[in-house]
Amino acid sequence: MQRKRIYVAYTGGTIGMQQSTRGFIPVPGFLTDTVKRMPEFYRPEMPLFDIHEYHPVIDSSDMTPAHWLSIAKDIQANYQQYDGFVVLHGTDTMAYTASALSFMLENLQKPVIITGSQIPLAQLRSDGQVNLLNALYLAANYPIAEVALFFNNQLFRGNRATKADADGFNAFASPNLAPLLEAGIHIKLLAGKLSHNDTALPLQVAEITPQPISVVTLYPGITTDVIKNMLAAPVRALIIKSFGVGNAPQRPDLLAVLKAATEHGQILVNCTQCFKGKVNMDGYATGNALQASGVISGFDMTLEATLTKLHYLLSKPLTAEQIRQQMQQNLRGELTL
Repeated sequence: MQRKRIYVAYTGGTIGMQQSTRGFIPVPGFLTDTVKRMPEFYRPEMPLFDIHEYHPVIDSSDMTPAHWLSIAKDIQANYQQYDGFVVLHGTDTMAYTASALSFMLENLQKPVIITGSQIPLAQLRSDGQVNLLNALYLAANYPIAEVALFFNNQLFRGNRATKADADGFNAFASPNLAPLLEAGIHIKLLAGKLSHNDTALPLQVAEITPQPISVVTLYPGITTDVIKNMLAAPVRALIIKSFGVGNAPQRPDLLAVLKAATEHGQILVNCTQCFKGKVNMDGYATGNALQASGVISGFDMTLEATLTKLHYLLSKPLTAEQIRQQMQQNLRGELTL
């Protein structure tokens, strides 16, 4: 049986860093050289793979929508030559990139797995070796045709993942959807479905342009002026991290500001600030008042999915009402209705 070929895009992040007198720093070529010194990556059970290091490699804190587009275009340029793709990325904004790529890569019929590590690959006790080894193996042997995020033996849907631990190996969680797959002693397929790549639809990349989007977390005593300032031009959308199942203060002045913003064409999305669960604005009068002001439900989307979905839709030639409708539709498995 012919070995699969996997394309590895190294964008930056901890996994490929080298120790220096100034701490860990990215060094061109160091990741590739480190992998070459690890014979387990070249066992016959493993797929063939090529590593492409970006220049310059960047810390994921510097990641922007322009970088998302570069990664998507890179995958598109190499789409026909490879059976799957692994993107190596810093953990801080990994879930944002995974969510963004899930929307940008249209007609995706091959696996795209994003991974990285909390300790550099070249260091003792690094989690990078297990994460990269498994990502390559799963992309070749358990192809799930969507953008996924692999970390600590779990494969998550990319737009359902969120960073849950700043310094632990179990850095990511998927609070509202079971993992696609678990890679324990046995590999267990859970929410994921294996792809057989039966059709030949061409991969399309939806070009995202940077959009002015505000995010506000509600707290007891938040003033209307704070919300009003978050909606000031040129803001096109506001994500409201509300209480519980989507509740907010019922103050008439606040609701009037939200209603005026909706009428002005701004998109207001209600997401719960709870780690798990979904928005239900019909449950309480406080949530119902938001709905009456034109605020739409974010259901159980993560902040990362909500933000990147807004970037995706606001970059298209759609009316405000069309964007509101599509924000409340399940486009890539990002929400549960």
